[in-house]
Amino acid sequence: MFERCVGLAWCLGCRVYTGAMVHVPRERVLIDALASLPGEQRERLKRSEVKLIAFLAKQPH
Repeated sequence: MFERCVGLAWCLGCRVYTGAMVHVPRERVLIDALASLPGEQRERLKRSEVKLIAFLAKQPH
């Protein structure tokens, strides 16, 4: 019925983020925010938590 996923929430103002295990319905399609990036840029973001969060914060919701 549900899948377990890691959910992240962050505040750019105070530079704090939290993570928690969340339940997502199996039929819900999760979007990969990095899918459209070239491989090199995607890997660079995956190696740096700070850069990854900054990139994701700029994305439309």
